[in-house]
Amino acid sequence: MGGVRQLAASFVVPGPRGVAVRDRLKHLTSQDERVLRAVGEHQGALASRDLKAHCADGLEHSADTWAARKRDLTGVSSSRIAGAITKATHDQWALARRCQAAHIQKLDAGIRTLRHRLSLPLGEKGTKRSAGGYRSRNEWFRKSRRLAMLEARHAAAVADWQAGRVRVVRGGKRLLNTRHHLTQAQLTEAQWRERWEAERWFLAADGESGKRFGNETIRVTPDGEVSIKLPAPLAHLANTRHGRYTLTATVTFAHRGAEWADRIEANRAVAYRIHLDVDRGRWYLTASWQRPAVQTIPLETARARGMIGVDTNADHFAAYRLDRHGNPVGDPHRFPYDLSGTAGHRDAQIRHALTRLINWARRVGVAAIGIEDLDFTAEKTREKHGRRKRFRQLISGIPTSKLKARLVSMAAEHGLSIVAVDPAYTSQWGAQHWQKPLTTPRRKMSRHDAAGIAIGRRALGHPVRRRTAPPPHDRSDRAGHRTVQARSSDQGRDETRPPATDRLPGGPAPSRKRKRGTSASNTVRDAPSTQQWAQDSLTHTG
Repeated sequence: MGGVRQLAASFVVPGPRGVAVRDRLKHLTSQDERVLRAVGEHQGALASRDLKAHCADGLEHSADTWAARKRDLTGVSSSRIAGAITKATHDQWALARRCQAAHIQKLDAGIRTLRHRLSLPLGEKGTKRSAGGYRSRNEWFRKSRRLAMLEARHAAAVADWQAGRVRVVRGGKRLLNTRHHLTQAQLTEAQWRERWEAERWFLAADGESGKRFGNETIRVTPDGEVSIKLPAPLAHLANTRHGRYTLTATVTFAHRGAEWADRIEANRAVAYRIHLDVDRGRWYLTASWQRPAVQTIPLETARARGMIGVDTNADHFAAYRLDRHGNPVGDPHRFPYDLSGTAGHRDAQIRHALTRLINWARRVGVAAIGIEDLDFTAEKTREKHGRRKRFRQLISGIPTSKLKARLVSMAAEHGLSIVAVDPAYTSQWGAQHWQKPLTTPRRKMSRHDAAGIAIGRRALGHPVRRRTAPPPHDRSDRAGHRTVQARSSDQGRDETRPPATDRLPGGPAPSRKRKRGTSASNTVRDAPSTQQWAQDSLTHTG
């Protein structure tokens, strides 16, 4: 086992720190839409200008330059709008820096893999841990050219990182590139232009605790009335006092409406964002607020009532329930989903599968769900997997980050905890130790079902394997029970077997007379015993 890497300890995932709810702005008048478009376009231009200034500062950015940018924006908007724009700019620049660092790491991994494989003789076979040499001189030559290309990209990315230079596109790089492929996107130039402008608008405001209804820029009353503080150049469009414009539409948050109402009536901070769905032609208002940090329950408390181990796959969740001793209970459960189609369809499929998983966990009475702490960022490269394009597509299709965030937030609402475990060897060891023993004519066990058991046992703190080697001396366990067994006080534990007799455990002793009816013929066999042999199973099923 010298090649097995050190496994990370399991931990309880912290709960969500924020909440966001959305409602549609219905029955807007044409004047309402004109005002929203004008405000979004004006503040979007200010946000673009501020982002350009921040990117130009690079690593020279400081609190003084931030304050100077905010003063410049205040004169053409307001102090609160300027604060929201500069904060959004800072967050976007910081996100671009993190993405730049991840891109450099990915290039490093690809360069190391290419250099290793190019250094090997042609046709040399690889091992389970590392790839071998290339199969032909033609492939070796093409990979050497790719190495030169990656090294050039790496040098450029490192130079940008050291200089503090980032590339940011307000509106999104993907939508920008769509402009050159309108035919494939089935869009006209006017349709693309409308989407592009809507994505670059800025109609958002941060909340302020202590202010009326928790926000002075975009204010929503408990009755659902929405009003906007207009920037100085657009103050002439106001239809109420103090330069505010009140929309004819009202909002009623069906989800978490009571929690939202409690916050605004207590004048606690609530942030709002207004955006236009160009495809549907609908306006939406999103409200968000932060939650105080909640102390997660101890790991031992999460394990007290057993665990559900979940193996994440490209098209389904494979889940298995385990008791607190790590014994599988019942049959495996599978929750399928389809990740093809639009982003909205994929998101709905994940929500539906997680809802079914959480409802099942509540019915069986467990307190936690064990899941792998997956991260495939270093596993998708073509340098590592070569021609295995379908495998790269498979692992790219598993929704790791979105799944983890959504599962944590949904489980927290139902009082369930999420235990993250190291994903190493779960599929391999699960299939080795659990797939065959649990397969019966009425129960079909897949490799993914067995991996769910391995994940659940690791979350409970047990080894993945079913039993260890027997203790020394002999099979009577005189030196103590096996190390992977329940305590002697636990019901259903795996203990020393009784002798193989015809009586039930605890029944009357059998007669000492011979059971052979006659010895006249050596071919005559004993009649089968009428007593039923009862024996504890290897896995206690509760």
